[in-house]
Amino acid sequence: MVVKVGEKLHVITRRLLESEVRRHFVGQVTETEGGLVRLEGYVFVHDEATNEYVRRPEKRIRIIGIGDAAYIVKVIPGQVSLEDLAYRIGPDGHLVVTDGSEFSLDINEFNARR
Repeated sequence: MVVKVGEKLHVITRRLLESEVRRHFVGQVTETEGGLVRLEGYVFVHDEATNEYVRRPEKRIRIIGIGDAAYIVKVIPGQVSLEDLAYRIGPDGHLVVTDGSEFSLDINEFNARR
């Protein structure tokens, strides 16, 4: 398995239709089996009214197929606290997920600019 227990992941769920809700998930791998990964973490949902990603307050468990084309998966460095992650517009105008300190991940799949 390419993903190991303890690693942290950022998962974007690809939308099939433009009207579908934009969902992202950040979580820590708690178990792997075959191509499946069990993650514990937080859901971020895009709020159309404010054009921002909002983190749901409760932790969730999600199981994904790591090779499934429905997901874009990126590894988050181990020292990053999932609780500190938030979405912001970076200095170059791109949407980023950041811990407000050293970690910043450009979410360029959406070409987000204000």
